[in-house]
Amino acid sequence: MLERLMPGADGFHDDFDAQCATTLAGARLFHELLSDYRDVSSRVEALQRLEHQGNSVNHVALERLHSAFIAPFERTHIHALLARIDEVLDFTLAAALRLQFYEIPASLPEATRLAHQLVTLTEKLREVVRALRSLRNPEPILSGCKELKLLAREAKDVLRASKGQLFKGGMDHLTVLKWKEIYDAVTSAVFKCRDAADVIEGIVLTYA
Repeated sequence: MLERLMPGADGFHDDFDAQCATTLAGARLFHELLSDYRDVSSRVEALQRLEHQGNSVNHVALERLHSAFIAPFERTHIHALLARIDEVLDFTLAAALRLQFYEIPASLPEATRLAHQLVTLTEKLREVVRALRSLRNPEPILSGCKELKLLAREAKDVLRASKGQLFKGGMDHLTVLKWKEIYDAVTSAVFKCRDAADVIEGIVLTYA
């Protein structure tokens, strides 16, 4: 009841929604780049603008965190969840920047598949974060977290196979190292989705 009387509490959920939407847009842009590999510089610049937008959302949310009288749940949980969502976008951009800096001439089917899995992960993350508005109904939230972790595990398996393929495909050693760094950045983005699920589970177990 108190949360309903304090509009500042709802503002945090709006911040989460905005951050998730920006992160999902970044993952989709990364997938589009790898699916249709052209205009690399302009697409990376577009992803950078999204990352700056995400930083702005995060800044507003942190300011709210320091000034709000009431929050929907523990401030440390809010800070952790905002950070994990932001880091997904950060590592997505890191992977895209490596495509540009290393002057990668063409995409790989495995990389495109991984980027699609990252889109699926960020879509599910947005869905689960939205469900936090209804903490009194924890089952869909916990089920969504379970799905997030399963998707992350599947992506990890594909990442492992994709790295193995690099060493079997007859590429020169320098190109292999470049793609390995790109895959490492995608791996970090995937793991941050999984970490966000851990934070959300902690929120539910504490407050639901």
